[in-house]
Amino acid sequence: MKIYIRGIGNISPQNTYDNEHFLEEIAEYQDDYLKCIEPVYKKYIKPMLLRRMSRIIKMGIYAAKTSLDDANIDIPDAIITGTGIGCIEDTEKFLFSMITNNEQLLPPTPFIQSTHNTISAQIALMLKCHNYNNTYVHRGISFESALLDSMMLLKENSANNVLTGGADEITHNSFLITKRLGRWKNKAINNLKLLDHKTRGSIAGEGAAFFVLSKEKNAQNYAEISSVSTFYKPDNYKTVEDNITNFLKNAEIKINNIDLIILGLNGDTKDDDIYYKLKKDYFKNNTIAYYKHLCGEYHTSTSFVLWLSAKILKNQFVPEIIKLNKQPDKPVKNILIYNHYKNIDHSLILVTEC
Repeated sequence: MKIYIRGIGNISPQNTYDNEHFLEEIAEYQDDYLKCIEPVYKKYIKPMLLRRMSRIIKMGIYAAKTSLDDANIDIPDAIITGTGIGCIEDTEKFLFSMITNNEQLLPPTPFIQSTHNTISAQIALMLKCHNYNNTYVHRGISFESALLDSMMLLKENSANNVLTGGADEITHNSFLITKRLGRWKNKAINNLKLLDHKTRGSIAGEGAAFFVLSKEKNAQNYAEISSVSTFYKPDNYKTVEDNITNFLKNAEIKINNIDLIILGLNGDTKDDDIYYKLKKDYFKNNTIAYYKHLCGEYHTSTSFVLWLSAKILKNQFVPEIIKLNKQPDKPVKNILIYNHYKNIDHSLILVTEC
């Protein structure tokens, strides 16, 4: 059974919240981390509700509603999300209130909204959707886990349309904490020159991207998700190659038939070593692209690159800003996404033309 992307919605550090545009203008930053360009939320959320919502909840609801509208669907048969760290802003608010109030008279709202499943729960409440609802918190493969669950539901005929998304946010405090762990560059850099800085650390980002997945073929569909796979802590580079080889074999496609490969290069010399080796050897004859200079590094960044792939296949246009090498221009029918998070969680997604 084929799984199609019927609708999309994306809030990111780029101008992506409007589906009518596709990276015509690239946002350039010289900051420690990339924050989302946010839309006017009152289009989908009542002002009275907006006051009580944190940024990530607002971003998630807006992206979800955008994708549903794009697919002309009111109520999905399931809502499945992935998040690495959840609603970190509300978690901070609750912890700060514990300290300042000496653990007495604590406001309940930040605590209620600090749980990881708040995003999917708030979407369901707004839509009055009482169907299957699940959230995956699997670090670097949180979105892929949500994607796999969605695909299984569709293939088992348990649902006809599934709303699937990934969302994570960055705050100043969470940035400072993770910077102490060596996750980010020591100083602010230009995001569009991310790969020019051959040092340890990446650039932090955030985003919320949602998709309506369907098993029905339709002229409106953006692309087909042919296969998704994850693997954990490979022993060496050869293990990574073997996993890619097996993935392509199971998907019944040869490497020469992949028209575009999008890698999760993030500017960290240690993290990027695997990507550059693959680019030099395994993918030497393929067109290579990357994406984290546009959205930054975060647990569910693969939701951004799935949005990017769907738009490329629908529009048959590869933005120059993401290209890493020059190959003869040809129609894009098959896109392979390969990403890893700290060389722990690895994922492969094959997206093809409808």
